Amino acid sequence: MNVENRLAELGLSLPPAMTLPEGVELPFPWVRVHGDRAFISGHGPLESDGSLARPLGRVGAEVTEEQAYAAAAKTALAVVSSLKTALGDLERVVAWIRVFGMVATAPGFNRTPAVINGFSDIILRLWGEEAGHHARSAVGQAALPFDIPVEVEAEIIIRPGGATA
Repeated sequence: MNVENRLAELGLSLPPAMTLPEGVELPFPWVRVHGDRAFISGHGPLESDGSLARPLGRVGAEVTEEQAYAAAAKTALAVVSSLKTALGDLERVVAWIRVFGMVATAPGFNRTPAVINGFSDIILRLWGEEAGHHARSAVGQAALPFDIPVEVEAEIIIRPGGATA
């Protein structure tokens, strides 16, 4: 099934690119295409207008595990949006290879895999088992940029053709 049709079927929509805080410049692309690979820079959770999703803070303190799971799902949609912009067509994605999930954690919070499942679950629902399965890490961090609770980077294999970033 077509990924964009699957998004619509699931009632999901892709946010626009992140609205950067005033004075912030990022000297790198969200997606770097090289040969048959796309390397996806770290993304955080976005609202439908491109602003940072709330709540902000550390999981196990200001953010609950359930809120962090939802933030990871929103992060997946932000990544898919960047892929659509960079590739032109989400059907170019052949396979998700590696996902690296980072969770801003309060001392003692160790359920980072359960949080990053929010990201993996969206990818698997959109691409299915064959293309969506990926190797993955889920690590705790003292803090993440802009106080986001979740950040994810990834690597995928793509078909040639279309736009690149």
